[in-house]
Amino acid sequence: QVQLVESGGGLVQAGGSLRLSCAASGSFFSINAMGWYRQAPGKQRELVATITRGGSTNYADSVKGRFTISRDIAKNTVSLQMSSLKPEDTAVYYCNAALVNGVWFWGQGTQVTVSS
Repeated sequence: QVQLVESGGGLVQAGGSLRLSCAASGSFFSINAMGWYRQAPGKQRELVATITRGGSTNYADSVKGRFTISRDIAKNTVSLQMSSLKPEDTAVYYCNAALVNGVWFWGQGTQVTVSS
C-alpha cells in the first residue's frame, strides 16, 4: 500500500502562483512515475503533469510554460510549481504514483481555486 499526502492548495488571484507537494509513504515496490491530475466540477479527471523515475516529464498543453513538475526520488516526493494561474486552473488536484508493477495510487486531493 502507498499513502500519498498532498499539501499546498488554496485560494489565489489570477496571475498568482502556488506550489503543491506530495509525499509518498508505506510499503511498496519502487515508484516508476509520479504526477498530478486535476478534476474541475462537472468534468473528468485530467492529466496535468507527470515525471518518471528517469526524469522525463509530460505536461498538458494547457499548462505548458506555466507549471513545472519536480521530483525527489530519495524522498519519494513530487512537487508542482504553478505560475500565471488562471481561473480555468481551478480544480481539485490529485497526486498520483504509478509503481513499477503497474499499480496506481491516488492522494485525497487538494483544492486549488483561482479567482478572477
